[in-house]
Amino acid sequence: MNDGVNGVALGVFIFFFLAVTVMGFLAARWRKADNEHSLDEWGLGGRSFGTWVTWFLLGGDLYTAYTFVAVPAVIYAAGAAGFFAVPYTILVYPLIFTFLPRLWSVSHKHGYVTTSDFVRGRFGSKSLSLAVAVTGILATMPYIALQLVGIQAVLDVMGVGGGENTNWFVKDLPLLIAFGVLAAYTYSSGLRAPALIAFVKDTLIYIVIAVAIIYIPIKLGGFDEIFKAAGDKYTAAGAGGVVPAAAGQWTYATLALGSALALFMYPHSITATLSSRSREVIRRNTTILPLYSLMLGLLALLGFMAIAAGVKVQNGQLAIPQLFETMFPDWFAGVAFAAIGIGALVPAAIMSIAAANLFTRNIYEDFIKPDATPKEETRVSKIVSLLVKVGALVFVLTMDKTVAINFQLLGGIWILQTFPALVGGLFTRWFHRWALLGGWAVGMVYGTLAAYGVASPTQKHFGGSSKEIPGIGEIGYIGLTAFVMNVVVSVVLTFVLRALKAPDGIDETSPEDYTADAGDAGVATELPPATAGASH
Repeated sequence: MNDGVNGVALGVFIFFFLAVTVMGFLAARWRKADNEHSLDEWGLGGRSFGTWVTWFLLGGDLYTAYTFVAVPAVIYAAGAAGFFAVPYTILVYPLIFTFLPRLWSVSHKHGYVTTSDFVRGRFGSKSLSLAVAVTGILATMPYIALQLVGIQAVLDVMGVGGGENTNWFVKDLPLLIAFGVLAAYTYSSGLRAPALIAFVKDTLIYIVIAVAIIYIPIKLGGFDEIFKAAGDKYTAAGAGGVVPAAAGQWTYATLALGSALALFMYPHSITATLSSRSREVIRRNTTILPLYSLMLGLLALLGFMAIAAGVKVQNGQLAIPQLFETMFPDWFAGVAFAAIGIGALVPAAIMSIAAANLFTRNIYEDFIKPDATPKEETRVSKIVSLLVKVGALVFVLTMDKTVAINFQLLGGIWILQTFPALVGGLFTRWFHRWALLGGWAVGMVYGTLAAYGVASPTQKHFGGSSKEIPGIGEIGYIGLTAFVMNVVVSVVLTFVLRALKAPDGIDETSPEDYTADAGDAGVATELPPATAGASH
């Protein structure tokens, strides 16, 4: 790593950062709404985005700084086990094709802004809705923090902020500035800001990967040399070579499956989905989003390239930024760093908006001020979006950066426990609301305690997301084990509660709501704001 500041790379980085900052503030005038004091407008972009805007927004939402930094970092440290991200993004698209259009339709029909809105409307339970909302907020916080870690990794490699012994304020000042800009244009423009910036972010990422996958192997002597160097490193470390040992296969498979089930449970995934203008836009996107999976497979190879290039870092999160600085000309390293930095800003903005929407609709309005006006909803959501980002920033500035990925994986364990209520509710009303709440509680408690008991070389607790599966004896993903327990408890309790004739909640939806499209009569978002809010 260079001791001084890489001035050329920093100059290019600042140029792109300033460009997307301007775009972020100008986005407030992009497709300007008639009534901007509405959560539909600020938090969902007026539900007006077409196929390409949605594709870039979802891509910017799902393929983040985590993708660019953490996935290759895992491969750099542990080998092909890090490729679990590739099969799970392949598995997820046929899965979401079955339920996302249904969620969009019923949400559009009733004016739902969050998944908790739907759960409350479907099962008539504020308690279950609150559980889903709190889980979504908790799971989103470490995910936002991971984006800020990605920005900090880039700044560290460029030499900005000084060394470890530098005064903390001076060292973290560039990150504080980036955070302030992100907070400002998110507050001003809402979801329109990341939607517009996503075009720049995805274009840069595709350019950088296309160049990296050709240019770096040429400089390193080809892929044969790259894989040989990686294999030698893993063998010397006792890891058994590039391919993980048979003992790790259960971990790999369960982590891939569990992550696929969890991905579109995250609030930011649903926020980007509900911003689409029609059901058909969602269906088209599930067929073209796999293009990002191809990109992810190529991106993961950078972990092997970092080994072959002789990159040595204490923090694996710095491996890929350091690879770029080592292998690329300074000016193109700046482009690559900008891709990572913007790749963090876009999802961080969407995540903070999604978490704020959950708080506003399902905590503030349901339990604190049920008669909140649309203008007040929007104001509260804007303020909470700032607080969420502050929480993520505190995490980054006070916690060990090397554990960020493990806390994000803990969030995955949590968010997966909302799957039975959300996806189950989209297809059946059979589950009892109290049974779903009981299943959620069991999954959350088991998942959290199991993750707490996992140690790593750097952590006594929360050192990973895999543990022995009860009754099977293999090491597997804790989130999937907790999910199975969740489903079993939900099914058993439903039988018991139905036998006892426990009171059921009122379902405000009807079968035809799940296939409704934008042009269908009675859609809540076509009504005046006051009327639409009444349906909530």
